[in-house]
Amino acid sequence: MRLPNKQRAEGHNVRVILRARTSLVLLVAALVLTGCGGGTPAKVRAKATDLPTGNVNVPAGVTLTKAGAALTFGESAEVAYEPNPQRNTVLQLTVVGVTKGSIADFSSYVLDDRTRASTPYYVQVSVKNLGDGDVGQTPIPLWAVDSTNTLIQASSFTNSFTKCPSLALPTTFAPNATLSTCLAYLVPAGGTLTGVSYRPLQAFAPIVWTGALTVPPTATPTAKKKKKKA
Repeated sequence: MRLPNKQRAEGHNVRVILRARTSLVLLVAALVLTGCGGGTPAKVRAKATDLPTGNVNVPAGVTLTKAGAALTFGESAEVAYEPNPQRNTVLQLTVVGVTKGSIADFSSYVLDDRTRASTPYYVQVSVKNLGDGDVGQTPIPLWAVDSTNTLIQASSFTNSFTKCPSLALPTTFAPNATLSTCLAYLVPAGGTLTGVSYRPLQAFAPIVWTGALTVPPTATPTAKKKKKKA
C-alpha cells in the first residue's frame, strides 16, 4: 500500500490527506478501494462565498448553497458539479445519516494490517439532478472528514457489500434523475468520522454535514440456563 500524499489549505480541512489507492481482496470477488493522490498545492485562503459555477448552467429558481455552509444530516445542498470539461449539471446532495460499522463486517475479505486497523462508516445519501446535464457514471462528490482532519474517499465495490449497498451514478443520470445509495468510508486507526464534506476546489471552504452517528447495539451473550436436577 502506498503512503498517502499530503495537501494543506487554510479553512475547515486543515492537514488534508487524500488516501492513497488501497485494495481489499475477497476470497471469491474483489472489493476495490480507490483513493486520490496528487501534488501539494500552494497555500490559499478558503473563502466562505459563492462557489464558482464554471460552465454549469444554474436553472432559474435554483439557489446554490454557499461555500462554508454547515449542514446537519437530513439537510440538502445544491451544488454546481463539473466532473470534467464535457459534463456538468447542478446536483442536490443530501447526507441522510451515518452508521458506524465494524471491521468485522469485512470478514470475508483479505485485509492488510493497516486496513484491519481502520473503522468503517456507512453514509446514506440521496442525489438529484436539478440541472440540464447528464453526469452518469461519475463519482458522487462527497468525502468523509475524520477527527484528524483527514479527507477520505468513498470505497468502490466490484461485488455486493450488504452492509452498505453502494450504487454509483448509473450510466444515464439525466435531469430530474434521483438516486439513494450508501457510501462506505474506512477511517484510519485512531480517527473517528466527524463530518461529510463537499469541496470541489481547494480555494473554497467546504460544505460540511454533521450530526449524531448511529451505532448498532452491541450483542450481549446469551446466558446459559442451568439444567435442573431430577
